[in-house]
Amino acid sequence: MIHYEYPLSERIRTLLRLEDLFDRFDAYAASPDPHAHHAALLTLFEMAEVAARADLKSDLLQELDRQKAVLAALRGNPHVQGATLEQVLAAIEAAHQGMYQLPGKVGQHLREDDWLMAIKQRAAIPGGMCEFDLPSYHYWLHQAADVRVRQLQQWLAPFSSIRSAVGIVLGLLRDSGQPELQHAKNGTYQRMLESRNPQLIRVTLVDELPCVPEMSANKYMLNIRFVHAGPGAMRTCADVSVDFDLTFCTL
Repeated sequence: MIHYEYPLSERIRTLLRLEDLFDRFDAYAASPDPHAHHAALLTLFEMAEVAARADLKSDLLQELDRQKAVLAALRGNPHVQGATLEQVLAAIEAAHQGMYQLPGKVGQHLREDDWLMAIKQRAAIPGGMCEFDLPSYHYWLHQAADVRVRQLQQWLAPFSSIRSAVGIVLGLLRDSGQPELQHAKNGTYQRMLESRNPQLIRVTLVDELPCVPEMSANKYMLNIRFVHAGPGAMRTCADVSVDFDLTFCTL
């Protein structure tokens, strides 16, 4: 199965972008190849740019506070597993404390490193990171893989509390909805949202189906057009009946 997600607010869009960047960094850093570590460093720069939104920290802190209050009220509920609830509350508290103690903007430690900022500046130029442009960076890429990995993890470490908070909020958001089996005739699907007011819409398809969903939505209406996957013209899958799971998620 493949999950496709469509955020309906800028805040959720930012969290999804950060989640993707964290996962991408892990994949690059796990490889011993210097080119992969180069990609990991560029991903760190992207991460810092996305996380530097002025209201990101305050948004996450407020959401964690709200979720903590909602979940704490479930203590003693016979339909809730107490041990699991306490684990989630402890994770929320740890992420909240870590973010609260984080000084300045997220990613500020990267901006204060002149060596890293010189690399970032050259990275904006097509082909601008050759060895004759950045000999010091060329030297770093020729260090032992474990040396580079250790340095990459040090640069990532100040993002850990943000990463935990993003994971908690998105996890609770995704768990809030129940999938409903739907059918798209002639490759299109429309639905009135009525009073649902979702923050995230998820479409789940079997991975053998050569179609992908293009979604658009507002507070009143959801439109999904399934188009053929792969290169070439974007054609609607009008010759295919598409069965899919649709999930509305709201915190």
